[in-house]
Amino acid sequence: MSDIRIQVAVVYHSGYGHTAKQAEAVAAGAGAVAGVDVLLVHVDGAKAPWEELERADAIIFGAPTYMGGPSAQFKAFLDATSQKVFAAGFKWKDKVAAGFSNSASRSGDKLATLVQIALFAAQQGMHWVSLGLPPANNSSTGSEQDLNRLGIWLGAGAQSNADQGSDVAPPEADLATARHLGQRVAEVTLQLAKGKAA
Repeated sequence: MSDIRIQVAVVYHSGYGHTAKQAEAVAAGAGAVAGVDVLLVHVDGAKAPWEELERADAIIFGAPTYMGGPSAQFKAFLDATSQKVFAAGFKWKDKVAAGFSNSASRSGDKLATLVQIALFAAQQGMHWVSLGLPPANNSSTGSEQDLNRLGIWLGAGAQSNADQGSDVAPPEADLATARHLGQRVAEVTLQLAKGKAA
């Protein structure tokens, strides 16, 4: 079963480049796992490579958090799946799913975005994978360099200062957390694929 290959798609919207940088880190983490091919897809509304996404074994969704929820462009993509995926035969059922988000504030209500994405994945019949890291930077021995420094359980969070470009933000700790999420999703998806093959 060592010749099993899977595909992990990372589907995201980015308004200013920060979430794109986070998405690239998620993709790098998934791609570092042997037997995994990665498809990186930027969406800016209702158009998407639907057939390619249907072939993916896992889809990791990412969006910036604007005003307490995912960007309108990403929400338009989610809404388009009601006809392209859900009503067309529940096409993403049993795929693996996960999520990530970026905002300028430490909290920025990223959890609201991740909850919306997780609920969306549940509506599509997908299997949600959490971040799988304890919260960090929550004691006197913690630091800004810790994985999951923002203490988010549901997915990977990143914080990018509003006055900094994507050349310097989000910080490395958040990108490392994103790579962790990509790797975790890839490993879980491979486990499921090998179990199914057995």
